[in-house]
Amino acid sequence: MISPTNPLERKDLAALVRRVSQVSGEFRLRSGETSNTYFDKYLFECDPLILEAVCISMKELIPEGTDVLAGLEMGGIPIVTILSNLAGIPSAFIRKERKSYGTCKYAEGSDLNQKNVTIVEDVVSSGGAILDAVEKFRKDDVHCTHAICVIDREAGGADALKEVGVELRSIFTMHELSKA
Repeated sequence: MISPTNPLERKDLAALVRRVSQVSGEFRLRSGETSNTYFDKYLFECDPLILEAVCISMKELIPEGTDVLAGLEMGGIPIVTILSNLAGIPSAFIRKERKSYGTCKYAEGSDLNQKNVTIVEDVVSSGGAILDAVEKFRKDDVHCTHAICVIDREAGGADALKEVGVELRSIFTMHELSKA
Protein backbone atom coordinates (compact mmCIF):
# COMPACT_ATOMS: atom_id res chain seq x y z
CA MET A 1 0.00 0.00 0.00
CA ILE A 2 1.16 3.53 -0.80
CA SER A 3 1.83 5.70 2.25
CA PRO A 4 4.18 8.50 3.39
CA THR A 5 6.44 5.81 4.87
CA ASN A 6 6.13 3.56 1.79
CA PRO A 7 5.99 5.83 -1.28
CA LEU A 8 6.09 4.53 -4.82
CA GLU A 9 9.39 4.62 -6.64
CA ARG A 10 9.46 7.55 -9.07
CA LYS A 11 9.51 5.31 -12.17
CA ASP A 12 6.57 3.28 -10.84
CA LEU A 13 4.58 6.42 -10.11
CA ALA A 14 5.30 7.75 -13.61
CA ALA A 15 4.07 4.51 -15.17
CA LEU A 16 0.95 4.57 -13.01
CA VAL A 17 0.11 8.20 -13.81
CA ARG A 18 0.63 7.54 -17.51
CA ARG A 19 -1.44 4.34 -17.52
CA VAL A 20 -4.33 5.91 -15.63
CA SER A 21 -4.50 9.35 -17.21
CA GLN A 22 -2.97 9.42 -20.70
CA VAL A 23 -5.56 9.49 -23.46
CA SER A 24 -5.09 9.73 -27.20
CA GLY A 25 -7.07 11.64 -29.79
CA GLU A 26 -7.20 15.28 -30.80
CA PHE A 27 -7.34 17.70 -27.89
CA ARG A 28 -7.36 21.49 -27.64
CA LEU A 29 -5.16 22.68 -24.80
CA ARG A 30 -5.74 25.82 -22.70
CA SER A 31 -3.00 27.50 -24.75
CA GLY A 32 -5.08 27.00 -27.90
CA GLU A 33 -2.61 24.46 -29.26
CA THR A 34 -3.78 21.00 -30.22
CA SER A 35 -2.21 17.76 -29.07
CA ASN A 36 -2.74 14.09 -29.84
CA THR A 37 -1.78 13.19 -26.26
CA TYR A 38 -3.68 14.47 -23.27
CA PHE A 39 -3.29 13.79 -19.58
CA ASP A 40 -6.73 13.73 -18.01
CA LYS A 41 -5.48 14.74 -14.60
CA TYR A 42 -8.87 14.15 -13.00
CA LEU A 43 -8.35 10.44 -13.57
CA PHE A 44 -5.35 10.37 -11.22
CA GLU A 45 -6.66 13.12 -8.94
CA CYS A 46 -9.85 11.17 -8.21
CA ASP A 47 -8.02 8.04 -7.07
CA PRO A 48 -7.07 8.59 -3.41
CA LEU A 49 -4.02 6.31 -3.48
CA ILE A 50 -2.58 7.78 -6.68
CA LEU A 51 -3.31 11.35 -5.53
CA GLU A 52 -1.57 10.67 -2.23
CA ALA A 53 1.45 9.15 -4.01
CA VAL A 54 1.64 12.17 -6.33
CA CYS A 55 1.51 14.54 -3.37
CA ILE A 56 4.14 12.60 -1.44
CA SER A 57 6.49 13.09 -4.41
CA MET A 58 5.40 16.68 -4.90
CA LYS A 59 6.17 17.56 -1.27
CA GLU A 60 9.88 17.39 -2.13
CA LEU A 61 9.41 20.20 -4.68
CA ILE A 62 8.11 22.75 -2.16
CA PRO A 63 10.66 25.56 -1.82
CA GLU A 64 12.00 26.34 1.61
CA GLY A 65 10.30 29.37 3.12
CA THR A 66 6.88 28.71 1.58
CA ASP A 67 4.17 30.18 3.83
CA VAL A 68 1.12 29.21 1.75
CA LEU A 69 0.47 26.67 -1.00
CA ALA A 70 -1.95 28.11 -3.57
CA GLY A 71 -3.86 25.61 -5.71
CA LEU A 72 -5.24 26.80 -9.02
CA GLU A 73 -8.84 26.16 -9.96
CA MET A 74 -9.76 23.45 -10.69
CA GLY A 75 -7.11 20.75 -11.04
CA GLY A 76 -4.77 22.27 -8.46
CA ILE A 77 -7.40 22.19 -5.70
CA PRO A 78 -7.37 18.47 -4.85
CA ILE A 79 -3.59 18.40 -5.08
CA VAL A 80 -3.06 21.41 -2.82
CA THR A 81 -5.52 20.05 -0.26
CA ILE A 82 -3.59 16.79 0.20
CA LEU A 83 -0.19 18.46 -0.20
CA SER A 84 -1.03 21.03 2.48
CA ASN A 85 -1.92 18.24 4.87
CA LEU A 86 1.26 16.26 4.14
CA ALA A 87 3.55 19.30 4.35
CA GLY A 88 1.82 21.06 7.25
CA ILE A 89 1.65 24.27 5.22
CA PRO A 90 -1.62 26.25 4.97
CA SER A 91 -3.35 26.40 1.60
CA ALA A 92 -5.44 28.71 -0.52
CA PHE A 93 -7.63 28.09 -3.53
CA ILE A 94 -7.17 30.47 -6.45
CA ARG A 95 -10.15 31.15 -8.70
CA LYS A 96 -9.83 31.90 -12.40
CA GLU A 97 -12.17 34.84 -11.89
CA ARG A 98 -12.94 36.91 -8.82
CA LYS A 99 -16.31 35.98 -7.28
CA SER A 100 -19.07 38.38 -8.29
CA TYR A 101 -20.91 37.97 -4.98
CA GLY A 102 -20.24 37.70 -1.25
CA THR A 103 -16.64 38.61 -0.48
CA CYS A 104 -15.76 38.96 -4.20
CA LYS A 105 -12.40 37.24 -3.64
CA TYR A 106 -10.21 35.46 -6.16
CA ALA A 107 -8.37 33.63 -3.35
CA GLU A 108 -10.15 31.51 -0.75
CA GLY A 109 -8.64 29.99 2.36
CA SER A 110 -5.41 31.22 3.94
CA ASP A 111 -4.55 34.90 3.78
CA LEU A 112 -1.89 35.59 1.14
CA ASN A 113 -1.03 39.10 2.29
CA GLN A 114 2.74 39.48 2.68
CA LYS A 115 3.26 35.71 2.47
CA ASN A 116 5.65 33.63 0.36
CA VAL A 117 3.26 31.71 -1.86
CA THR A 118 4.03 28.68 -4.00
CA ILE A 119 1.51 27.95 -6.74
CA VAL A 120 0.35 24.33 -7.11
CA GLU A 121 -0.90 23.12 -10.50
CA ASP A 122 -1.58 19.76 -12.08
CA VAL A 123 -0.44 20.02 -15.71
CA VAL A 124 1.47 22.96 -17.22
CA SER A 125 1.59 23.61 -20.97
CA SER A 126 2.02 27.30 -21.78
CA GLY A 127 1.92 28.36 -18.13
CA GLY A 128 -1.05 30.64 -18.82
CA ALA A 129 -3.06 29.80 -15.69
CA ILE A 130 -0.01 30.34 -13.49
CA LEU A 131 0.82 33.59 -15.25
CA ASP A 132 -2.75 34.80 -14.64
CA ALA A 133 -2.43 34.00 -10.92
CA VAL A 134 0.98 35.67 -10.67
CA GLU A 135 -0.45 38.82 -12.25
CA LYS A 136 -3.22 38.91 -9.61
CA PHE A 137 -0.69 38.28 -6.86
CA ARG A 138 1.61 41.08 -7.96
CA LYS A 139 -1.26 43.59 -8.02
CA ASP A 140 -1.90 42.64 -4.38
CA ASP A 141 1.78 42.53 -3.30
CA VAL A 142 1.72 38.77 -2.80
CA HIS A 143 5.23 37.29 -3.13
CA CYS A 144 5.44 34.32 -5.53
CA THR A 145 8.65 33.04 -7.13
CA HIS A 146 7.83 29.33 -7.47
CA ALA A 147 5.23 27.06 -8.99
CA ILE A 148 5.11 23.29 -8.69
CA CYS A 149 3.20 20.84 -10.84
CA VAL A 150 2.72 17.17 -11.51
CA ILE A 151 3.38 17.27 -15.27
CA ASP A 152 5.34 19.82 -17.31
CA ARG A 153 4.23 19.26 -20.91
CA GLU A 154 7.44 21.06 -21.99
CA ALA A 155 5.40 23.38 -24.20
CA GLY A 156 7.01 26.68 -23.19
CA GLY A 157 5.45 27.10 -19.76
CA ALA A 158 8.69 26.92 -17.79
CA ASP A 159 10.31 29.52 -20.06
CA ALA A 160 7.28 31.86 -19.91
CA LEU A 161 7.29 31.66 -16.13
CA LYS A 162 11.03 32.21 -15.92
CA GLU A 163 10.56 35.46 -17.88
CA VAL A 164 8.41 36.81 -15.01
CA GLY A 165 10.70 35.50 -12.27
CA VAL A 166 8.85 32.28 -11.40
CA GLU A 167 10.66 28.94 -11.29
CA LEU A 168 8.63 25.89 -12.34
CA ARG A 169 9.36 22.60 -10.65
CA SER A 170 7.64 19.40 -11.79
CA ILE A 171 7.50 15.78 -10.72
CA PHE A 172 7.45 14.66 -14.35
CA THR A 173 8.06 16.09 -17.79
CA MET A 174 6.15 14.97 -20.85
CA HIS A 175 9.35 13.34 -22.12
CA GLU A 176 9.70 11.28 -18.91
CA LEU A 177 6.08 10.14 -18.99
CA SER A 178 6.33 9.14 -22.63
CA LYS A 179 9.06 6.67 -21.64
CA ALA A 180 7.33 5.37 -18.50
